[in-house]
Amino acid sequence: MNAAPHVIDTLSLGKIVQIRERLFEVAAQGRKVYRLESGDPSFTPPAHVIDAIVAAARAGKTHYIPNAGIPELRAALAHKAVHENGIADVRPQDVFVTHGAMHALFCAFHALLDVDDEVIVPDPMWTEVVENVRLARGKPVPVPLDHEHDFEYAPQAVAARVGPRTRAIFINTPHNPTGAVLSRETLLALIDIARRNDLWIVSDEAYEHVVYAPYQHHSVASLAGDWAHRVITVQSFSKSHAMAGLRVGALLVRDALLEQRLQKVLRCTINGVNSLAQWGALAALQGDRSHHAIMLAEYQKRRDVLLAALQGIDGVRVFTPRGTFFLWAEFAPELFARLGARDTDEISERLCAEGVGNTPGDAFGAAGVHAMRFAYSCETAMVEQGAEILRRVLTQGSTARTG
Repeated sequence: MNAAPHVIDTLSLGKIVQIRERLFEVAAQGRKVYRLESGDPSFTPPAHVIDAIVAAARAGKTHYIPNAGIPELRAALAHKAVHENGIADVRPQDVFVTHGAMHALFCAFHALLDVDDEVIVPDPMWTEVVENVRLARGKPVPVPLDHEHDFEYAPQAVAARVGPRTRAIFINTPHNPTGAVLSRETLLALIDIARRNDLWIVSDEAYEHVVYAPYQHHSVASLAGDWAHRVITVQSFSKSHAMAGLRVGALLVRDALLEQRLQKVLRCTINGVNSLAQWGALAALQGDRSHHAIMLAEYQKRRDVLLAALQGIDGVRVFTPRGTFFLWAEFAPELFARLGARDTDEISERLCAEGVGNTPGDAFGAAGVHAMRFAYSCETAMVEQGAEILRRVLTQGSTARTG
């Protein structure tokens, strides 16, 4: 009798990581690479954030800190939740500082799920979400999204997948990888499904500050009314403040049992986020935040460069991102035939050979099998140069305008 596979063995190594390694090989050959595969902001944190980190180090704030975060940062995050996100009655004790948003998801699912509990998730979806559900011994239940409906997380499709083992609905807006932004009406409908079926909502809002007009971000808990206590909110400093390498995220939870569990998960995983990074995060919240608008304007410029490069190519359909710094492109059979490629992995390898980063859509779920994601979080010049090569590769044998 064969034993069931270990849960770790069911996880993928991640195509993004594999492609990154391939690009490193290309770079080692002395060739230029264009990092369109990774969502790492090219910006550096604001000066006052760096100054706060240095000041904290010089003041000797390098010792063990409270498990759930320094009190000052928890209080500042609670204040932000109330006054910026519109979430009522958030207290400092409801906030848990995590080692980035990915660790926040790990902690949330481990605190929430029992074996074989189901979490409804959009498909496509950022790989690590479903992997963290599996790691917590849960089961992701995908809801396919499509271009025809603007990659909307359709409430009726979500409701159809609620079953006896459903524990939570996972929401990600703005959405990685498509760049879709859910409307207030859709979020209210999803909240109503959760309320009627006694479900939790896990809301990943890491891209809350990367939204292009006229679209708006709505924190789910701010709309949930009497169901707000069943919403777990995930936030991050990585995208909003260009602090990806400093690894600071947060969980907002208002449930006594989950709060007890989270203290245990935090203690047994990290026993407190890097102390200096937390003082930097505090400065990010309390200091000038004009960098939000500066970064957003540059992201929109990069977005438009990529859109222009991909539009008008035979067999390529692009979705204009409404948020995030990702562009989602779908490939029709005619493109594969013209390029003589069997699948997106072959197209991906050709692009990597030219130094252009990318991520095949099936890395994000079955619904993305004929699509690719391109990130424009790298420097603008890199996006511009990479976009030219991307268009050249995809227009081979095509009558599309090449410039």
